[in-house]
Amino acid sequence: MDFPVIALLVLLPAGIAVVVAALPQRSRALWFPLAIALSTLPIAVAGYILWEFDASDGGFQFTQDISWFGPWDIAWNVGIDGISLLLIVLTTILFPISLAASMNITERVKLYIVSLLILETGLLGVFVSLDLLLFFVFFEIVLVPMYFLIGLWGSSNRVYAAVKFFLYTAFGSALLLAGIIGLAVTARDQLGGFSFDFNTLLTLEISSTAQLWFFGAFAIAFAIKVPLFPLHTWLPDAHTEAPTAGSVLLAGVLLKLGTYGLLRFNLTLFPEASVRLAPWLATLAVIGIIYGAAVAIVQPDVKRLVAYSSVSHLGFIVLGIFAMTTQGLQGGVIQMVNHGLTTGALFLLVGMIYERRHTRLISDYGGIARVMPIYAGFFLFTAFASIGLPGLNGFIGEFKVLLGAYLRFPVLAIIAALGVVLAAIYLLWAYERMFTGPITKEENEGLRDLNGREIAVLVPLAVLIVFLGIYPKPALDRIEPAVDRILERIEAVTDYEVPEFGNTSDIAGGGE
Repeated sequence: MDFPVIALLVLLPAGIAVVVAALPQRSRALWFPLAIALSTLPIAVAGYILWEFDASDGGFQFTQDISWFGPWDIAWNVGIDGISLLLIVLTTILFPISLAASMNITERVKLYIVSLLILETGLLGVFVSLDLLLFFVFFEIVLVPMYFLIGLWGSSNRVYAAVKFFLYTAFGSALLLAGIIGLAVTARDQLGGFSFDFNTLLTLEISSTAQLWFFGAFAIAFAIKVPLFPLHTWLPDAHTEAPTAGSVLLAGVLLKLGTYGLLRFNLTLFPEASVRLAPWLATLAVIGIIYGAAVAIVQPDVKRLVAYSSVSHLGFIVLGIFAMTTQGLQGGVIQMVNHGLTTGALFLLVGMIYERRHTRLISDYGGIARVMPIYAGFFLFTAFASIGLPGLNGFIGEFKVLLGAYLRFPVLAIIAALGVVLAAIYLLWAYERMFTGPITKEENEGLRDLNGREIAVLVPLAVLIVFLGIYPKPALDRIEPAVDRILERIEAVTDYEVPEFGNTSDIAGGGE
C-alpha cells in the first residue's frame, strides 16, 4: 500500500495540538515558538504533494479508501485534485503565519493554540474528503474552534458575533446533513445499499425535481459559508469581533469551504439543477459584488471595511463558478487562493495597527505614513493586489472570472466589472485618509513601525502575491484538468454546451 500521505497531512496538526496540550505550565514561554515551528511540518507535506502531483491528470490523486462501516459504506475515502491542491497549500501556509501573528495572546494560550491546530485539521479534512459523511464531519469540526476563537479571544461584542456565526452555520449544516442522508437513501433505492462515496453518488439517476431539492439543501449550506448575499449578515460581525488570526483564517480559508462545496458537489452531483439555477446564483453573486463594495465604501471601521470587501470578492468567485465555463471556473479557483492571500494580509495589517492604537476607526488615523513608512508600504501594496492591479495576484482571478462570465452572462459580467472600480475607491480612499497628509492626532506621533516579527509574517504573503501575479501558469495548469473534468460531466449528462471563444488560456497565463 502506498504511504498514506493525505492521512499524515490531515492528522499532523491534530497531533501537534496533542503535543502542545501536553506541555507543562513551566514551559509556557516555549508554547508559541514550538507550535509555530511544528506547524511548518504540514507545509512540508503539502510541498511534497505539490511536487509529486501530476498536473496533466484531472482526476483524484494520492487516494486512500479504507472502509469504516461496511453496511453503510462509510469510509476514510480521500483524494486530491487540482482544485483541492491549491487550497491545501494555502491552508498550510496561513496557519504558521497566523500563529506567529498571535504572540500577543496572553489568556488561555494553550487552548488558543490547540483551537487553531484543530481548525487546521478540520479544514484540510474538508478539502480531501471523497466520502460525503466524512466531509460533513470535518465540515462540522471547523465550526467548534472558530466559535471559540471568536467567543473567547474576540473584541467587546464577541459573544454576540460567535453565537450568530454558530446559529447561521448550524442551520446550514442541518440542511447539508439532510441532503447527504437523502442521497444515501437514493443510493440504497437504486444500488441496493447505502453509500456516501462521492464517485458512487455520481452514478445515481436523480430526477429533475429531486435535483432541485438536493441542490437547494447543499447550496444554502454552502452559500451561508461563502457567504453569498443575502446570507452574509453574520460575516461582518464575526470578522470585526474575531482576533486577528481568526479573521485571517476566516477570510483566508474558512469562507472557501462554501465556494469549494458549490464547485465540488453542487455542480457535479446535480448538474441539471446547476444549469437551470446558474442564472439565479450568478445574479445573487453580482448583487453581492456591488453591495459588498458599496457598503465597504461607507464603513468608518477599517476592519469592517475589509470584511465587506470579502463579501464582494467572494461574489466574484461564485460568479466564476456558475458561469460554468473553463475560464470562469479557473478564475474562481485561483481567486479563492488569491483572496486568501490578499485579504489575509489586510487583516494582519489591521491587527498590527490595532495593537498599537486600540482603535479601528479610520478617522482616528491620518498621516501615519510619516511615522510608519514600512507599514504604509505593505498596506498600499496589499490594497493594490486586492484591487486587481496587473502584475499582482488579484488581477488574474478577476480577469478569468469576468472573461468566463461574459461568455455566459455578458450583462452580469459588465455589471460585475463595476465591483473592480468600487474596490479601488474603498481601498484607496481608506489609504488616503489613514496614511497621507499631516498627522492629525497626537496619539499617532509616537507610533512605532513594523518590527522584525511582523515583517517576517507579511513577507511570505507578499512573495506569493507577486509570484502568482507574474507567473500564475503553474497554478492554472493544475486547475485546468480538474475543472475541465467537471464541465465534461455536465455536458455529458445535460444538454448544456460550454461556451468558448478562441484560446484565452495563453492570454491569462494558463495552458500551452
